[in-house]
Amino acid sequence: MTDAVRRLEQRLYRDVRDTCERYELLAPGDRILVAMSGGKDSYTLFHLLTKLVPRLPFTVELIGVHLDQVQPGYDGSGLRAYLEASGQPFEILREDTYSVVTSHLPESATYCSMCSRLRRGILYTAAERLGCNKLALGHHRDDSLETFLLNLFYSGKLQAMPASYRTDDGRFQVIRPLIECAEAEIAAFSAEMAFPIVPCNLCGSQDGLKRDEVTALLAELERTNPQIRAVMANALRNVRPTHLLDRDVARAWAERAPDVRPRTLSTPRTRHHAAEPFVSGGKLRLPVLD
Repeated sequence: MTDAVRRLEQRLYRDVRDTCERYELLAPGDRILVAMSGGKDSYTLFHLLTKLVPRLPFTVELIGVHLDQVQPGYDGSGLRAYLEASGQPFEILREDTYSVVTSHLPESATYCSMCSRLRRGILYTAAERLGCNKLALGHHRDDSLETFLLNLFYSGKLQAMPASYRTDDGRFQVIRPLIECAEAEIAAFSAEMAFPIVPCNLCGSQDGLKRDEVTALLAELERTNPQIRAVMANALRNVRPTHLLDRDVARAWAERAPDVRPRTLSTPRTRHHAAEPFVSGGKLRLPVLD
């Protein structure tokens, strides 16, 4: 590993470590299913977690789980060899979700949502069988920003991706340790590490997706503001509920606990501008203040 790659690894490691600490993603006794899709994100996630977990002051177990979805041309031999060399416990599952998706949806439809639901359900079943209490997914900062824009533009709601959430049935906590990592750095690290990528021949082969549109929009904005993604990510951590129109959010914010952004009392002003009208050119005018 060159010095440049080592520095990149250290930056990503710090981001993951800080995210795990900030959002309390890891806890003593955790048994975590790390979802290994075979893409650059899941490889980077698995690699960094195997670096972080041994340095924790408590015990956490990792289990890599990959799902072979029986896509045409699939070759998972490189992924299997990588997992075997890692020394970590792992499983490779096989379920033909590819045929299910393509048989239920026309080619013009977006496969991602249905494919994701099927894959997630299979992983939940595996997590329960393996005794895992958490699932780690490889979503990164750019995934969160794109999801935010998709929801804003097409769903009419302010929603991105949280660092963690509990499944609807309450069985598992889903965590995203890469959620504050930049995709560009993940891609560069993955390329340097020569991870044996397993390409997606389902949603990855579709053109004209709305997510591609918002990705292009972010790239265009980045030309004039190179820090646009970092600024947007910071905005997701810097919400001002009093300046939104959701009444439920406003009420919840007003009833927040005293330790949540403690209220600051402002001192009332005792002097104000006289605001007296004056006559100019025979007409009554108000002064314009600088």
